[in-house]
Amino acid sequence: MGAVHCVAYSAGSGTYALSGGADRKIHLWNPSTSTKIQTYTAHGYEVLSLVCSHDNALFASCGGDKLVFLWDVGTAQTIRRFEGHWGRINCVDFNADASVLVSGSYDTTVKFWDVKSQARKPIQSLEEAGDSVSDVVVYGHEVVAGSVDGRVRAYDLRMGRCFVDVIAPAPVTSVRVGRDGCGMLVGSLDGVVRLMDRSNGGLLQSYRGHKNTEMRVRSGFAEQEEYVVCGSEDGELWVWDLLDGKCKERLRCHAGKVVSCVEYCPAQGRRQMLTGGADGMVVVWGE
Repeated sequence: MGAVHCVAYSAGSGTYALSGGADRKIHLWNPSTSTKIQTYTAHGYEVLSLVCSHDNALFASCGGDKLVFLWDVGTAQTIRRFEGHWGRINCVDFNADASVLVSGSYDTTVKFWDVKSQARKPIQSLEEAGDSVSDVVVYGHEVVAGSVDGRVRAYDLRMGRCFVDVIAPAPVTSVRVGRDGCGMLVGSLDGVVRLMDRSNGGLLQSYRGHKNTEMRVRSGFAEQEEYVVCGSEDGELWVWDLLDGKCKERLRCHAGKVVSCVEYCPAQGRRQMLTGGADGMVVVWGE
């Protein structure tokens, strides 16, 4: 089956989940019953990122094809394939109403795609990154992009400004913005996950102990942002307290292989999360 590179919950209740990876397929699951519902096939290369639209009618995927695929969930067909990147596409995200897709690539650019029109070419391209763009997050009128150059760039689209935070002398692999937009969780290949203050670029807390020096490992918030979760290259899932940075749990999983991605269920009050790993498995934790 090959390594799992990305997992994503459906929007809202998080009833369903998607996974993608080295097998070039996208699988739709019911995580509560571990039932596979559908398999989506169109990619010719590994799948590196997935995101669902706010109404769960569409999802987008990207990877080694250098294309952004837009899918219809019901028909299991691609509606559009956006072209314009010349390198592997590492990440993709929708804006709030799923009218625009944003992608980040090995070619160092962040590109915007109009979902509503029939255009296949990007409507905008941002080229400030000095190396591969590893992660993108759309938050309101901002696009936040992490890069292998060790920086996170926040593009304020209304003001037409770019704010740069120098995070580490190591590549940034993961970016998550908190619900209130004030905090930002950044993972990097120096084996540290950092909680940053977005208003002034200050370091609020750091989370250490896991192994992450070679592979892309995603981190994220959990339990209504009470905790921070991150995979590790030695087959563990680490859980830290958000405020004091202390490790709360170390969970062994994925046969000791790299835990590459983690996603916490978006439904309030539902304690469940997914991990994907180099062993080709998706593990459901909690309910």
